[in-house]
Amino acid sequence: MTMANRRELTPEQWEELLKVLKTRFEKNMKRHQSLEWSKIQAKLEANVEKLWSLHEMERTCGEPDVVGYAETTDEYIFYDCSAESPKGRRSVCYDRDGQESRKEHQPDNNAVDMAAAMGIELLTEEQYRELQQLGGFDLKTSSWVKTPADIRKLGGALFCDCRYGHVFVYHNGAQSYYSARAFRGSLRV
Repeated sequence: MTMANRRELTPEQWEELLKVLKTRFEKNMKRHQSLEWSKIQAKLEANVEKLWSLHEMERTCGEPDVVGYAETTDEYIFYDCSAESPKGRRSVCYDRDGQESRKEHQPDNNAVDMAAAMGIELLTEEQYRELQQLGGFDLKTSSWVKTPADIRKLGGALFCDCRYGHVFVYHNGAQSYYSARAFRGSLRV
């Protein structure tokens, strides 16, 4: 099977995903009050490769939803909006270097490679804080966020969570992983 074939949805998957996204959109209007589903659906139908990425976000329990619109680029912005860090992406190191540096108990994957394979970007700290304005996320879990190169060069990686009504940013070695930590992604369509 070629990479192109794996990035295509069947008509049934396509239809089901649009139904799930529309239902989530209508149920969570406070995340996107001024946006119209019909325009978003038209944009998705014109960018079917992005539907595959949204399908991957959904498949790994990210519950993607529209959180904004970038007028300058004419793109809708989706973030993972699952209440806790996506279950299908937990127990991963930050990146490949972190993963490969583990001598024992190496996890199967890492956040940076998984996001790239899904066609999405890890949320930045700023995006994570924006997400928290839309509700309470990661109240019991945590999520890796895109780590600045100077921190990563020294072996560290950043993650965030929300406790006591505040967003906290922490650091760990990039090789660490925990059953309650995944990553959240973003996608522009």
